[in-house]
Amino acid sequence: MSDAQPYGPALSSVDPDIARLIDDENRREHETMRLIASENYASRAVMEATGSCLTNKYSEGYARKRYYEGQQVVDQVEELAITRLRRLFGKTAAAGGEDDLHVNVQPYSGSPANLAVYLAFCQPGDVIMGLGLAAGGHLTHGHGVSITGKYFKSVPYGVRKSDHRIDMDEVRALAKEHRPKLLWAGTTAYPRQLDWAAFRSIADEVSAVLVADIAHISGLVAAGVHPSPIGIADVVTSTTHKTLRGPRGGMILSKKAHAAALDKAVFPGLQGGPHNHTTAGLAVAALEASTDAFVAYAKQVVENAKTLGEELVARGFAVTTGGTDNHLLLVDVTPKGIAGKPAAQALDKAGIVGNYNAIPFDPRKPFDPSGIRVGTPAVTSRGMGKEEMRMLAAWIDRVVAAPTDDGVLAKVAAEVKELCNRFPAPGLRV
Repeated sequence: MSDAQPYGPALSSVDPDIARLIDDENRREHETMRLIASENYASRAVMEATGSCLTNKYSEGYARKRYYEGQQVVDQVEELAITRLRRLFGKTAAAGGEDDLHVNVQPYSGSPANLAVYLAFCQPGDVIMGLGLAAGGHLTHGHGVSITGKYFKSVPYGVRKSDHRIDMDEVRALAKEHRPKLLWAGTTAYPRQLDWAAFRSIADEVSAVLVADIAHISGLVAAGVHPSPIGIADVVTSTTHKTLRGPRGGMILSKKAHAAALDKAVFPGLQGGPHNHTTAGLAVAALEASTDAFVAYAKQVVENAKTLGEELVARGFAVTTGGTDNHLLLVDVTPKGIAGKPAAQALDKAGIVGNYNAIPFDPRKPFDPSGIRVGTPAVTSRGMGKEEMRMLAAWIDRVVAAPTDDGVLAKVAAEVKELCNRFPAPGLRV
C-alpha cells in the first residue's frame, strides 16, 4: 500500500518555483493599491469553487444534452449558475424580465463571448458599428488589429471634442448611412453612463441587432447602480470578473428569441467543453451579487470614483468628461508635465497600480499616450472609502510631481503598504 496521501503533495512540494511566484503575487496584491479598472478581488468562496475538482470534468454540450457521460453534478452546477444570473439580471430588466432572459455561461471570457455574437448574426464582410478604441471602445467592437475588424466592415463612432461624451447624433447618422448588421454599445475607458434607449432607437431605425457589452459595469448593473440594458438590447455580453467579482470567464444574456443561435455559436461554433470550475465560481459570484452587501459595495465603488476624480481635478489633473458616473476615471496627466506611460510606471513603483491609456483625440502615440486609467472596484472591495480616495489622490499627485525620485517613490510605497495593511483584501492570505 502506498504511503502517499490520497489528496496528494502540496504545490510547494511539487513545484516550489510556481508556489513562490503565487506567494509573491499574493503579497503584491495585498501591499498595493490596485487601480486597474478591469481588476478586482474574488472572494475566497469564488476561488475555492474555481480551484475545485470541477476542473477535471469535460462537458461538451449543454445541461441535459451532453456528449459525454458523468454529468450528473456538472449539469446541476451549470443550471444553478444560469438560474442565479437570470434572477440577478432579470430584476433589472426594462421589459420582459426574467421570463424573456436566456443565459449562456460557457464562453471562456468576454472576447469569445463577443465573437459568438458575430458568429450568430453576421457573415464575413457585414457592416458593424462600435465605439472606436481611441474613444474608449474595445478591440472586439471592430478595431483593425482584431479579427472583428479584419473579417467585418467596421464603422467606428466616437465622442465629441467639446465634452468627450458619445455623440449619439453621429451614431445615428453613421448608422443610417452604413446600415450595420450589429450595433455595439459598450466601453472599456469611458467614465459615463450609456443611454441604452437611444441606442435601441437607432438600432430599430436601421434594423440592426443591438448588443450591449457590459464587461466593465456588469456588477454595477446587477446592483442597480448603472441603468440596465436587459430587455432593451437584443444581446448583452460580459466578462464575469471586474465589478461582478467573479472568476475569469464570460457570459451572454439575450432575449429568448436569440437563444438557439447564440448557443450554437458558442458550442460547437467556437469552443469545446466549458470550464466547469469557472462556471461554479460564477454561480458563487451571482449568489454574492444578490445580497444587500453587494449593492452597498457597488454604490461605494461609484462614490469612491467620484471622490477620487474630484480630488484629482482639485489638484490640477485633467479628468476626461470632468468626472465619472461609474467605476473608472480617464486622466490626462500632461498638464503635470508628464506623459501617461512614465506616470503609470512611477505610480507602479510607488505601489499604485493602474495603466497608461490614450485619451480622446490624443496627440500622442498609443504606446506612449497622454493619460492613465484608474478604477475603484478593487480598493472598494478592501473596504476603502472616500477618506482613502483623498489620500490616494494626494499620493498620485506626489508621484507624478517626482516620477524619477526613488526616495519619494519608496516613501509613498511604504505609506501605501501601511494603509493596505489596515484593509485586508478579500480572498488573499495575509
